[in-house]
Amino acid sequence: MALRLLQVKFGGHLAVVASDDAGAAHVVPGYASVYELAGAAIREGKSLSDLVAQAGQGESVDLDAALAEGRIGLPIHHPDPAHFIVAGTGLTHLGSADGRDKMHKSAAGEHVTDSMKMFRMGLEGGKPAEGDVGVQPEWFYKGDGSCLVGPGDPLTSPSFALDGGEEPELAGIYLIGPDGTPFRLGFCLANEFSDHVTERGNYLWLAHSKLREASLGPELLVGELPESVEGTSRILRGDEVIFDKPFLSGEANMSHSIRNLEHHHFKYDLFRRPGDLHVHFFGTATLSVTHGVKTENGDRFEIDARPFRLPLVNTLASASETPVSVKAL
Repeated sequence: MALRLLQVKFGGHLAVVASDDAGAAHVVPGYASVYELAGAAIREGKSLSDLVAQAGQGESVDLDAALAEGRIGLPIHHPDPAHFIVAGTGLTHLGSADGRDKMHKSAAGEHVTDSMKMFRMGLEGGKPAEGDVGVQPEWFYKGDGSCLVGPGDPLTSPSFALDGGEEPELAGIYLIGPDGTPFRLGFCLANEFSDHVTERGNYLWLAHSKLREASLGPELLVGELPESVEGTSRILRGDEVIFDKPFLSGEANMSHSIRNLEHHHFKYDLFRRPGDLHVHFFGTATLSVTHGVKTENGDRFEIDARPFRLPLVNTLASASETPVSVKAL
């Protein structure tokens, strides 16, 4: 039975909550955050599951009620958001090149686009044999922990954004141990959220299109990810469903293995700094923008997938314009 960890608000404090496949949930006594629990597991040389079992069971929690009341936050946070690195990879899923290729085809004519070349490299070398290193994927930086929002919170586009589009996917959560070893804590649902119109203008603007908020689902799924994860991505405008498509993830539906994506992120010393958290988005092949959808403020993004029991829901908003000026000293 899979273990899920959540962070739930009770009055003025946060509690770690453990949940099972059936939705039964209880407070994990003795820990104020999942970050604290994970740090203790590393220090004691125990798994998260063993440490949760050792802690015993606190009060029962109705997770559906807590979610409806807005009391479930991010599945993990760092006390200093600057030490929570948010990054990801694209063109990692079977079919993921189609939408990107359409965006860039008009500028490239009939030539094979760089996106398609990158995707094909992944198909040919993204799943190396055990002990080998595969081809490196496309990689991007999104920000730090200050750009992450939780379930029910708005996803806010910058005032200068040309688009605010959903990206339904899975993300891995990692904590760097005292000796620089990355520990994978588990996986969560995610909405990576990008500006696809800016990216469409020139694929070299991909970096700009990614520098904005992203959301993480309520549950941190501990342990291994199923080979195939099947979910649904939908957008509601008021009471009308304007987009509703399945999305697939898990290694059976990917051109890269998760191990290969992890290697090419953590091979950099900068990303093995003790005590840092990392969230790494694994990519998607399902985007509403490739189906002609133009999102608007107030649109509601809903993402759900098994084995996650609770959905990830966020509403699109836009930030007010903030003048920026640089002063010489």
